[in-house]
Amino acid sequence: MKILKKVIAVLIIIVAILFSIAYLFMLLKGESLVKKRLESITQEDVAMQSFSLRFPLNLKIKKLRIGNLMQADSIYISTSLLGFLSGSVILNEIKFSKPEFVYEMFATSSKSTLPDGIISKSTSGRKAKKSRRLRLLFKRIKITDGKVKIIDHTVEEEALQILIKDINLTLENLYLFPASVKTNFSLSGRIPWQQDQEEGKIEAEGWVNLSKKDMQANLKIEDIDGIYLYPYYSNWVDLEKAGIESAKLNFTSDIKGENNDIVANCHLELADIVRRERSPEEPEEKAEKLTDAVLEVFKAMNQGKVVLDFKIRTKMDSPKFGFSDLRTAFEGKLAEGYRGFSVSDIITFPIKVFDNTVQSATDVSRAVLNGTMAVGKEIKEIFEDSFSKGE
Repeated sequence: MKILKKVIAVLIIIVAILFSIAYLFMLLKGESLVKKRLESITQEDVAMQSFSLRFPLNLKIKKLRIGNLMQADSIYISTSLLGFLSGSVILNEIKFSKPEFVYEMFATSSKSTLPDGIISKSTSGRKAKKSRRLRLLFKRIKITDGKVKIIDHTVEEEALQILIKDINLTLENLYLFPASVKTNFSLSGRIPWQQDQEEGKIEAEGWVNLSKKDMQANLKIEDIDGIYLYPYYSNWVDLEKAGIESAKLNFTSDIKGENNDIVANCHLELADIVRRERSPEEPEEKAEKLTDAVLEVFKAMNQGKVVLDFKIRTKMDSPKFGFSDLRTAFEGKLAEGYRGFSVSDIITFPIKVFDNTVQSATDVSRAVLNGTMAVGKEIKEIFEDSFSKGE
């Protein structure tokens, strides 16, 4: 028993000495070590106002800036001593105060604030067997009052910028090594579309299992400014000729993933639309008549609401979503609406200018959705044929 006590005492002394050395090293070299590591990962200049170490091994960084990618008022990192002793890097908590991230999208490549060094890359052969992946675990990540600026260079000559502010994000149990664990998350934020206009709101919550590539989440975005996002669908809709001045939409999605396959059941609803005022002398555009008629079809199918339900199927490791998904769903919904109504039903729609003007879903889809909502040759033929029949 005496020998066992002596062995335990020696081990405690050795651990205390090693810890003291590590603590002293971090105290003296920690700032330069962290800066070099961040610069190596991001390939950007790193600056910080102060770096402090608190017992036992908790770090606090003030005024951190990583190039043009990210900045934060402060970052607090609480580490686990037992984790280090077990050969793992376990971070009990990371708190970001007022961080700002920038994500740029280009036609051929993307530059984001997610450094490649964090994302594990698969290798093969003997080298993969010999290499030992760092066991990194985040028990809790918390972001308060954050901002994300998305700069999209793919839609027009001048990049479209989307800002998400007042971001509050919580992540729990994030394992960056193979482990069948659910990572829970919750997110909220606001989107200031344009000055002096109502801000959008975004909320998301759920869980993801990175090892199994499973997930379940709910996403809700309210008060989407359809005019601000016009560059994404300008090649097939002409808002000016359609006479639309503003449009607000709400979006919800129930997302489920299993074995890397994701199915998102999406619901898009037109919450409000404002038509452009015309002078008494200004004639009504034919595209305006078609737009009103299409809206009436949607309302008739959904108890007076303009809604669109559709599915998105993609992969967790390479998620893809585009406005073409919306266009396909819209065309299908419109065709469904005309199959579900008789000619007498269509004639009873409140917009009388639509009476005997469009004969089928094919006509509307072709006129409204093929290229733009601008009035072209095919729309001209539809109207001329219809009016000639009425003479």
